[in-house]
Amino acid sequence: MAKTISIRTGRHVVFSLHAHLVFVTKYRRHVFNKQMLDFLMKTFSDICQNFDAELVEFEGEEDHVHLLVNYPPKVALSKLVNSLKGVSSRLLRVTFKQHIAKYYWKNVFWSPSYFVGSCGGASLDMIKEYIQNQQRPYF
Repeated sequence: MAKTISIRTGRHVVFSLHAHLVFVTKYRRHVFNKQMLDFLMKTFSDICQNFDAELVEFEGEEDHVHLLVNYPPKVALSKLVNSLKGVSSRLLRVTFKQHIAKYYWKNVFWSPSYFVGSCGGASLDMIKEYIQNQQRPYF
């Protein structure tokens, strides 16, 4: 997944929006194995493409996953997250039904909450300083 992070363009916009997402399994159950994480990486990548977004990086442990997503400004991040969690939950529960049944008896998979952090190349202090140093007209 090692792609260079670049600036993207749209019809009336130039952007570089990245979000770090973390999804946790319900009750922090240690469900994931390598095969499931490989499946999730492909699933998340496909979902992102449907939103004109890009899955830049992905990795996970037994009870949570991390995603770095490059997304356009027309996409509401909450809708992208809803789709990522909803579609992946359904597909995981169908594809790995017997394995997941050991951990969950009801129709659940992800915790309802998630973490999202905005990401960029410059620190907040650098951006604040850049804005403060703009040349305001005196008249």
